[in-house]
Amino acid sequence: MPAHLTTRPEYSLLIDKYDTWMFDCDGVLWHGDRLIEGAVEVLDILRKRGKRVLFVTNNASKSRKSYKTKFDLLGVEANVEEIYGSAYASAVYISSVMKLPKDKKVYVIGMAGIEEELKEEGVSFIGGTDPADCTLSPFFLSSFTLDPDVQAVLCGLDLSVNYTKISKAFQYLTRNPGCQFLVTNEDSTFPSADGLLPGAGAISAPLRFALEKDPISIGKPAKTMLDCIQAKVKFDPERTIMVGDRLNTDILFGQAGGLATLLVLTGITSKQDITGPNASPIVPDYVTQSIGDLRVVDGQ
Repeated sequence: MPAHLTTRPEYSLLIDKYDTWMFDCDGVLWHGDRLIEGAVEVLDILRKRGKRVLFVTNNASKSRKSYKTKFDLLGVEANVEEIYGSAYASAVYISSVMKLPKDKKVYVIGMAGIEEELKEEGVSFIGGTDPADCTLSPFFLSSFTLDPDVQAVLCGLDLSVNYTKISKAFQYLTRNPGCQFLVTNEDSTFPSADGLLPGAGAISAPLRFALEKDPISIGKPAKTMLDCIQAKVKFDPERTIMVGDRLNTDILFGQAGGLATLLVLTGITSKQDITGPNASPIVPDYVTQSIGDLRVVDGQ
């Protein structure tokens, strides 16, 4: 059973126990463009106590640089080097793990965030936000020219997804030998300011069904994301805690990396998901209603 935190001594002990704090963002620090009450104050408390703060998000619609703009607009202190998104991790995976040759390309189903991170890593790509692919016109295979240099398809959240993109990706994955099927993450949904919407996992689902094949997933809960962070930041897993709102991504990610986990109930997961006869088998170490609860250690 997880420890349900409610008192000032419990929160004080928690903060003292961990030196590195990794935070999911959507549903933990904010909902859409609305801050969760107390989030900024808690981050400030952690920094003043010498804690390292990192932000680990599956949101692939923005690059780290553009995501930093959101932090600034909401008044959340963050450096680009503290932000780890699944678009960034995917670009690093393609350049450093796959070691995609410079003359090869990635076909993108996704938004500008993926493109910006691929550019930063020197990876060539097609598709994505290209107007020729962002169309509702019918797709005809007879007028499609296969690019033999495409060696990977990377699929993330795409608010302009259409049949043309799915069809082109399918062609590359079935006709280009060795073409890799990658997804930034497999989140089924994501929390917007006004409620749940289909996530990146729902965007890649038609391809998975058509191909009868599972992709390589880069974001949480995959260890690939943690490897990406560990390549840049030195931390002791035993003194690191992952804070998230989702059991099957945030909490599973922390557990897979040997980190402690704190579940907040301001996002996807509800109290019913962790209690009673139908409780999830994924059990966090700690639970609190909101990240803002930790303000109590400063008498707030």
